[in-house]
Amino acid sequence: MNEKEIEEEILALELAMQSADFWNDKIAAQNTLKKIKELKEQKEGALLYDKGNAILTIFAGAGGDDSEDFCRMLLEMYMKYALGQNWTILFLDENKNSQGGYRNITIEVQGKNAYGMLKNESGVHRLVRMSPFNSKGLRHTSFSMVEVIPIIPERNSTIRPEDIRIELSKSGGPGGQNVNKRETAVRIVHIATNIAASASGERSQEANRQKAFEMLAAKLFKIQQENHKAEVEGMQISKTTEIEWGSQIRSYVLHPYKMIKDHRTGVETSNTSKVLEEGKLDEFIEAERFL
Repeated sequence: MNEKEIEEEILALELAMQSADFWNDKIAAQNTLKKIKELKEQKEGALLYDKGNAILTIFAGAGGDDSEDFCRMLLEMYMKYALGQNWTILFLDENKNSQGGYRNITIEVQGKNAYGMLKNESGVHRLVRMSPFNSKGLRHTSFSMVEVIPIIPERNSTIRPEDIRIELSKSGGPGGQNVNKRETAVRIVHIATNIAASASGERSQEANRQKAFEMLAAKLFKIQQENHKAEVEGMQISKTTEIEWGSQIRSYVLHPYKMIKDHRTGVETSNTSKVLEEGKLDEFIEAERFL
């Protein structure tokens, strides 16, 4: 179905919604709303992004050193999962602490269906354990935020040069000893929204600029999709339980018992090492496909 055919079908369905008896059959009405949503996503290219690469960022939340160490644990978990999928990892930007943890870390996951498989990992992750950073060995709770966005090629973006501000700095990320000698790190800010994206993992300024631009375009695209989703759900007769930004989607409990549980799907396991150390996320990710 080409773009014109998609637009015509959307128009026909939206016209049908104006019928006086449209809401009489609630199931049919729900199906129509769902179909319109899918067609609009198809038009905007969302279904194509599912098949491509993903940008995954992990941010430390409340919890200090424990939270930043939790970022490291999540990073290693996702890297092991990616390895099992025969995907490739490219480090884009990092802010590492002196303990080996991360205040934030951004990677690109390259491989078939990477975004589609990982997109529902976005959200707050919670860790409960005996803190290795506490001299008294007390139990500690920490949080990290995972953000997964699709790759938006620069040629497909609608961002205009006048919409952004580009900031340059010396790179401190991976790439060799010479990266600190030139301003290779790039941060791009979308002026209207103040949303920013940074890249420092490439050796050249232009390569980092392109990566930062792709990330910024993806962030803006995802916000557009979330706003559209909210509009559609606002028209529905009954809304499913919302997972708001800032609410935990999964808990990793290592003390006083061992349990990893996804609060959206109900999937849980007591084999915490299998998930965190081996990256065996298949059961969780498979269940997330139906969210």
